[in-house]
Amino acid sequence: MRVAFFVTCLVDRFFADAAADAVRLLRSLDVDVQFPAAQTCCGQPAWNSGHTDEARRMAAHTAKVFDDSEYVVVPSGSCAAMLRRSYPKLLPAAGRPDGISGLSECTYELSEFVVDVLGITELGRGLEGRRLAYHHGCHALREIGIERQPVQLLEAAGAEIVPWETDRECCGFGGLFSVKNPEVSVAMADRKLDTLPEVDAVVSTDGGCLLQLEGRAKRRDAPLPFRQLASLLWEARRAGT
Repeated sequence: MRVAFFVTCLVDRFFADAAADAVRLLRSLDVDVQFPAAQTCCGQPAWNSGHTDEARRMAAHTAKVFDDSEYVVVPSGSCAAMLRRSYPKLLPAAGRPDGISGLSECTYELSEFVVDVLGITELGRGLEGRRLAYHHGCHALREIGIERQPVQLLEAAGAEIVPWETDRECCGFGGLFSVKNPEVSVAMADRKLDTLPEVDAVVSTDGGCLLQLEGRAKRRDAPLPFRQLASLLWEARRAGT
C-alpha cells in the first residue's frame, strides 16, 4: 500500500522525531511512504484567524500537492481535521482528476489509518507496565471522531490508560485562543493538570495540546513527559516485536 505523508508544520518544527517515528512505523507495516516535497502548511492558522482567502490559497496548494495520493496520513488530529472538515468548505468543487474521491476523503490521522484502513490493532507489546494518560484533542475527538483508535493501540501494546477526569476537556490552546485569551487558556490548562493522575507520561495525537500542557507544567515546576502518539506507537512496535 502506498501513502503520502503530510508531516504538518507543528510536527515538523517541534516533534521532528515523532514524524520520523510515524514513517518508521508505517514502513514496518509494509506501507510504501512517500513524502511530497512541495507540502507546506495546511492553512489552519489562517482559517482560524478569519483569513479565508489566504487559507483557501494554502488549501488549494495542498490539494494540488496530494492530488494523486491514494491515502494521505497525518500524525496530527488537528491538521487531519482541517483537511477532512474544513477543506470541503474552502474548496467545495475540489476533486482529483483521476476520479478518486477528494483529498478530504482519503486523509487519515495516523492511528485511525493503522486501525481502520490497515486493520491492525496490535503493534507489539513494547509498552508493558507503562501508565499513560491520554489527552483527546478537541479537533481529533469532536471533528473527526478519533477516540478509540489511539487508546486501543496503546492498550494492546501493554500500556495502562489511566482514567483521567478531564481527558476529553480542552487544554486551552486552541491556536490563537491561547494568545487572545491567555488567562482563560492558563486556567483550562491548570484544570487539566490539577486533575491529572500519577502517570509515566501524557500522550496525544495533537502537538499543540502537548506544547500547551507541557509548557504550563514546566511553569508550575511539575515536569512530566508529554509524548506524541506516533513515538509511543513506534516504541511499542520496535520494542515489542
